[in-house]
Amino acid sequence: MHWIDYLIVIISIVAAIGMGVYFAHRQKDTSTYFAGGGKIPAWAVGMSIFATLISSVTFLAYPGAAYEGNWILLVQGLMVPIVLVALIGIIVPLFRKVIRLSTYEYFERRFGLFARLYSSLAFTLGHFSKAGTVFFLVSMALATFLGIDIYTVVLVLGITIIILTLLGGMEAIVWMDVVQGALLIGGGVICVAILLFSTQGGPGEVFAIASEYNKIDVGPYDWSLTELTFLVMVLNGIFYALQKYGTDQTIVQRYLAARNDREAKKAAYIGVLMSVPIWAMFMFIGTCLFAFYHAQGAPVLPDGIKADEVFPYFIAHELPVGIRGLIIAALAAAAISSLDADLNCLSAIAVQDYYVRFKKNATDRQQLRFGKWMVVVCGAGAVGVACLYISWGGEGVLGALFALYAIFSAGIVGIFMLGLFSRRANKQGLYIGIAAAVLFTAYAVLTSTKVDIHGTGVKETLLDLGDWNFSHHKYMLGVYSHIIVLVVGYLASFLFKTPPAPKELTIYGKI
Repeated sequence: MHWIDYLIVIISIVAAIGMGVYFAHRQKDTSTYFAGGGKIPAWAVGMSIFATLISSVTFLAYPGAAYEGNWILLVQGLMVPIVLVALIGIIVPLFRKVIRLSTYEYFERRFGLFARLYSSLAFTLGHFSKAGTVFFLVSMALATFLGIDIYTVVLVLGITIIILTLLGGMEAIVWMDVVQGALLIGGGVICVAILLFSTQGGPGEVFAIASEYNKIDVGPYDWSLTELTFLVMVLNGIFYALQKYGTDQTIVQRYLAARNDREAKKAAYIGVLMSVPIWAMFMFIGTCLFAFYHAQGAPVLPDGIKADEVFPYFIAHELPVGIRGLIIAALAAAAISSLDADLNCLSAIAVQDYYVRFKKNATDRQQLRFGKWMVVVCGAGAVGVACLYISWGGEGVLGALFALYAIFSAGIVGIFMLGLFSRRANKQGLYIGIAAAVLFTAYAVLTSTKVDIHGTGVKETLLDLGDWNFSHHKYMLGVYSHIIVLVVGYLASFLFKTPPAPKELTIYGKI
């Protein structure tokens, strides 16, 4: 690392803190702090959605996946615009009409308090585990690049994100996401250009090697659900789109930041239509990396290097001074743009789903003060989870804990779909559906998850039932849990006589 590279990274981190300081004086009420006062232009909100979706996991994992295999992971992203074209015109106005801030207020209005607490707790646990993953991956990469202790990287990133979110609220997050999104796009484009023209034989050789090894493909196209196939990714992608745009607080909160329904829908489309080509670009980077290291006279990779380590190795050894710093800054920016949104949204959930419920007479000022404290608490918690990841390598106790999270957050999309598409569905039927999904998910997770429980290096199945173990691909687990909630919840609703749900809480209010 040259001093110029260090300087670029430092400037990007200082800029993030500066953005929080700049917007700090405007954060006088919860509407501004959590939703930007509903006055942010659609293009900026859309860019923020994009920056939140394109995390450092995308930056590191997609090139590694494409280097090792092909573009099959991109299929999940390709399903998002297909689903949203049909539903975004319904989902966005629905949330802007029926909720104040928390996505899970809709769940309560449709199915009662338990549905709200179940879904909001699932979001909270899920995003703590996600924050730990993002921190872990990006900190490992940055520590290697910068030659700094990994715990120091986690601490510096954590403090930066907490200050940005604490001081600037949603306005600072959105506008910093705009900058970070541009940095991410620029960094990716530069990497593609360097790879294409640095490979022996140029772009023609890159595409020749990609064709020879069948790298730009989204197969296999078998009908199997036990392996990672095109069909598995299509099914997973459909539910991923519904989960992100219909049940995820980080996205729904962006709808509320736009000026009106039309602007909010435009922002959602911008976020999606920007994300898909950038996902594809990072897949293409992986393909270019494969061609670069397999071309005639190519540099030799170290023995035993893993696929997801090839892109960081290329950044460290092949990029020129200055460009290297820009790419590393883009990696840090991807982490910041994802995690700042998580902290703000976790705070919003704490205020709306818990604090206000137990302190009904709380003033807006008290809610704002509590929300800011929760940003600090959640930030410290995310840093703590990341440190546990580092010390345990993401295995052992954490693996078991996140397996339990998967069990007790089963079927969130199924709840949303049941509420949206059926007026006949009621809370009693839904609770039976949730119980069925939790039981199924417990069976599937426990019989398919292997972790190093005892720290001996030997991974063991949490519950081994032999031939009765869950054998389908892990991506199908979420699909099945959502379908179980939807089907069992709908059928069980006929066991209880209740009046139909109001049309305005379902899809039928917009048809």
